[in-house]
Amino acid sequence: MSLETHLNLLIVDDDDVDRMAVRRALKNADFPFRITEACDCSSATEALEQQTFHCMLLDYLLPDGNALSLIQTLRKEGQNLPIVVLTGQGDEQVAVEVMKAGASDYLAKAKVSPTQLSKIIQGAIRLYEAEIQVVQTNRLLRETNERLKVKTRQLEQQRQQIHSQNLQLMKASQLKSQFLATMSHEIRTPMNAIMGFSQILMQGNKGKLTDSQHSMAQRIFDNSSNLLGLLNKLLDFSKLESGRSEVMSAPVNVAKLVLATTEELRSLADQKHLKLITKIQLEDKKIETDADRLRQILVNLVSNAIKFTESGQIEVQLSEETEDRVAIAIQDTGIGIAPQHRDHIFEAFCQVDQTTTRQQAGTGLGLAITRSLVELLQGEIQVESTLGSGSTFLVILPRYLDLATDQDFKEAAVSAIPSSFI
Repeated sequence: MSLETHLNLLIVDDDDVDRMAVRRALKNADFPFRITEACDCSSATEALEQQTFHCMLLDYLLPDGNALSLIQTLRKEGQNLPIVVLTGQGDEQVAVEVMKAGASDYLAKAKVSPTQLSKIIQGAIRLYEAEIQVVQTNRLLRETNERLKVKTRQLEQQRQQIHSQNLQLMKASQLKSQFLATMSHEIRTPMNAIMGFSQILMQGNKGKLTDSQHSMAQRIFDNSSNLLGLLNKLLDFSKLESGRSEVMSAPVNVAKLVLATTEELRSLADQKHLKLITKIQLEDKKIETDADRLRQILVNLVSNAIKFTESGQIEVQLSEETEDRVAIAIQDTGIGIAPQHRDHIFEAFCQVDQTTTRQQAGTGLGLAITRSLVELLQGEIQVESTLGSGSTFLVILPRYLDLATDQDFKEAAVSAIPSSFI
């Protein structure tokens, strides 16, 4: 309550002279006020029921009671206004009792003066407002604490639900990976048989075929080969996803590996009349990594570039990123990737063109497998692309794969790498 507004004061005293002294002191005080007077406890209680007061000046001894009993009654009834008790000389013990009962302050009648009375009243009001603020703050804190407890319980329930869902998802993912691996193995056996029989037919070991029959046998072989490639990708993906893929680190001549891999894929580029260019800008060509995994990364990225390029060229660049890292960039002049699709191309089973009439076939696993392999080799892969102008895939690998350095392990790893790549 601002003390600049009129203060509504209640004076309770049965002595006319004492009430007059208080009124005179208030008139000379430095704040505006309105006074209501009562001469006993009952009239004071009646006045409090009829209006609200900012402060009550209460004589200790009254005809129908005393300040102590009146204060106790008012506090029980919820009346929490500031109360200043006016006492006689030598009533310090009485003052202590009324303060314990809930009075804000006390003042000896002999010391009533404009300055002292103004100071006592304003201090009592400020103390009362501070106490009210503390009560309100504590109530808000309790309410906030209760809300936080409810929220904490809700969050814990959500956490448990999420944990349960994660366990179910992990189990479903494991079952899916097991299913993919099992089906891939089961289908590869008859698929290899189909390819073998079609090759026997084309070789004429069981009688010469007509041109039409040879063409059909070739189609059987080509489509079986494509299907086997898809099955191999599914198998690779299931192994990578389940964490069953192993990495072997050994010294590798990365330049020879890049050149050999691009040469293997040159026929695919020639079929589409595309230039396949290789640029080696690396002084120290020796790195330690898994050659098979690196070759698989190159095959995926270069064949993907050929697949989505209708004219122009594919350029494979090998360079030094830093002293400890090498970079392999595969740049094409193909169809490019729209910005809204760039964040999703490395997701499993994701293809930019999901329509049934799309021109390029595939499972959508190639880039997902590639990213997993790059991460398996402790590297990173980036892509820059402009729709209609081409794409650049950048693979950055460490020169030294951080694996165990046991000598037996290294010898086994070296023996598994073709000597032409060392």
